[in-house]
Amino acid sequence: MAAVQYIVEGGRRLHGSIRPAGNKNAALPIVCAALLTDEPVLLENVPRIRDIETLVDLLRTVGAQCEWTATNTLRIVARDIRAADLDPVLCARIRASILLAGPLLARCGEVTLPPPGGDVIGRRRLDTHFLALRQLGAEFDVGERYTLRARALTGADVFLDEPSVTGTENALMAAALATGTTVLRNCASEPHVQDLAHLLVKMGCAIEGIGTNTMTIHGVPRLHGATHRVGPDHIEVGSFIGLAAVTDSTLRIEDAGVEHLRSTLMGFERLGVSCQIDGADLVIPSGQSRKIQADLGGHVPKLEDQPWPAFPADVMSIAIVTATQCEGLILMHEKMFESRLFFVDKLVGMGARIVLCDPHRALVAGPSKLRGATVESPDIRAGMAMLLAAMCATGTSVINNAGQIERGYERIDQRLNALGAHITRIEGAR
Repeated sequence: MAAVQYIVEGGRRLHGSIRPAGNKNAALPIVCAALLTDEPVLLENVPRIRDIETLVDLLRTVGAQCEWTATNTLRIVARDIRAADLDPVLCARIRASILLAGPLLARCGEVTLPPPGGDVIGRRRLDTHFLALRQLGAEFDVGERYTLRARALTGADVFLDEPSVTGTENALMAAALATGTTVLRNCASEPHVQDLAHLLVKMGCAIEGIGTNTMTIHGVPRLHGATHRVGPDHIEVGSFIGLAAVTDSTLRIEDAGVEHLRSTLMGFERLGVSCQIDGADLVIPSGQSRKIQADLGGHVPKLEDQPWPAFPADVMSIAIVTATQCEGLILMHEKMFESRLFFVDKLVGMGARIVLCDPHRALVAGPSKLRGATVESPDIRAGMAMLLAAMCATGTSVINNAGQIERGYERIDQRLNALGAHITRIEGAR
């Protein structure tokens, strides 16, 4: 895979409208769910990003037919699939390879998975997946590879030891073809989990409690094909809110999925950034106060991420960059991953006033005048955060390893350039 570099000219205001791509974290499990039926599944609004392309390649290795019928429309037919040994190189590129466990176990009765890859943002345990599948009747061996087998999957009352998003999705997909009823307790309820559940309902599975932390799944012997449109990416919307704020730009985000934005909007309001809901769109005006709102009594405020419906962990990196351009002091508390905040040293090198208190907390004082620099994109979300920093900085910045950003954001350079940014993409850069 060729290295990608972005050269960014900072200090430009943006203007116009942008539409978020399909939700990456919904599209990944939804593509995997197509393996649960031998009938065609047509998926619309699928983001054409590196993680999706890698997952499609993995589906082909188990015998599924995958065809892009339009730029963002994917047709999958998994008529004859097999529990083949999955390519460890492909699996190492994305964490989503673990989402093949539930569907292949349900369809083939066994699956062997190499360890998944993905962002290096701290330990991301897999115990929840295996413990949930075991309660549905699977046995597993853990070594250099993970092997799961099940003569039959049977519905059960399953309490997840943590509200893992992908753990919930694997259990949900396996339960759809299990005999009897499954109750998933302490499960994740993010918009992408809801989107997967809505697809499974279209495929013939009855599910109660979608959007809550307890879902009841009535398994069926066979699922049928369906057509489904992936919902808008609320993390991308959060990224665009931050982008408008740091560049002091007026932006309209079309079809923003405003029903899923309450916690995101509250978080940005704490930074002095307000948005206007206009039907299905979200408008971020220029001239924001960008004044951090102190807690009652004048105490230093805190913005923290938590499981849904609280402030999303994947927007925390964006919020930190935004806070560097806001007046005041705020403690940013990343509760979910212990390595996600390490990118702030790159912001400090650009002129940000940030104290990294520990692996989970950063104290941000603003506003800071950022200057262009050569930086690295360590993961998808931190990479996008660095792009925001580069766009509001004085001078030119170089972002190496920008392919990480493209794992989660479709054609982001082209889409932002259409708003007035000046991003030059260089492929094959060293």
